[in-house]
Amino acid sequence: MRRTAPRAAAVAEPEPEQTAAPAPAPAAAAQPLRTEFEFELPRGYVDDSGTVHRHGVMRLATARDELVPLRDMRVQENPAYLSVVLLGRVITRLGTLPLVHDGVVENMFASDLAFLQDFYRQVNAEGHTRAAVTCPHCEEPFEVELGGSRLGES
Repeated sequence: MRRTAPRAAAVAEPEPEQTAAPAPAPAAAAQPLRTEFEFELPRGYVDDSGTVHRHGVMRLATARDELVPLRDMRVQENPAYLSVVLLGRVITRLGTLPLVHDGVVENMFASDLAFLQDFYRQVNAEGHTRAAVTCPHCEEPFEVELGGSRLGES
């Protein structure tokens, strides 16, 4: 037989005052996550028929996008090839090309590749690659854009 302790008489305690939770922010105030970014190549990719493709779209990279190329033999043999394979994964459109892949990226002009590498860094670093610096003369702090913008612009 099991014995239990006698129960204490329930005493009604006053309910703690409940304050109304703050109303959630209106949906219009929340900006949707932007996952695709348009770009225009400085020179343009020239396909086999001679058509120049300059306007494109790049999506945000995922962790998988950055990990999968590391298993690619071309990247293992030459680490500089990483950006070619990575860009081939995240560029979703380029002109009227039906498909963008690393073979397209490896045949781009060097200036376009450099532009896309900078653009990739900007897009995947919340839209900017700024660094806080201090003037060596007046010691005033300011920011500089490390990624650059279009070729030839400052």
